[in-house]
Amino acid sequence: MVESAANHIVSSFDGELTRLRDRIAEMGGLAEAQLDDAIQAIARRDADLGRRTAALDAEIDDRERDIEAHVVRLLALRQPMAVDLREIIAALKTASDIERIGDYAANVAKRAVVLSSAPPVRAARSIPVMGELTRRIVHDVLNAYADRDAAQALAVWRADEEVDAIYTSLFRELLTYMMEDPRTITACTHLLFVAKNL
Repeated sequence: MVESAANHIVSSFDGELTRLRDRIAEMGGLAEAQLDDAIQAIARRDADLGRRTAALDAEIDDRERDIEAHVVRLLALRQPMAVDLREIIAALKTASDIERIGDYAANVAKRAVVLSSAPPVRAARSIPVMGELTRRIVHDVLNAYADRDAAQALAVWRADEEVDAIYTSLFRELLTYMMEDPRTITACTHLLFVAKNL
């Protein structure tokens, strides 16, 4: 009887950890979709998509609060140790990072609204390339988290160098446009912020 109760407690705790992982995956999926839509809003110069995408940030914020409450409950009721404690704390930090991705995606979407009415800048064509690479990185790191694959996570971390290289190139290109034609300063400044957020 005692062994059966212990198995039930362990099984119940494992279920709660699984629900926590599922919530992280759902939140990550929302952030990834928000990022993709923000990039599409920039590429298509679609103000309506930009506004809808920026509004999704509230849902991601709500998901983070739900995860925080779940973590606090787990810590208070289960008093996890060792591996379980590390997983729960990692989930809390991961939710915070995903929320920040959502914030950045919302910022990109808001810039898409402004840029949709500005004259197009040729350098803006680099943004979707940079954005797609960034979206892929987010997707891959979420998969690495779900699979608990440290090697995959490390590979994703290294892929960030390519995003940094595109950013540096785009930064120089946009500065050149602004110096050559001051009428592009407003649009180029928004694109610089988009690139920085990505």
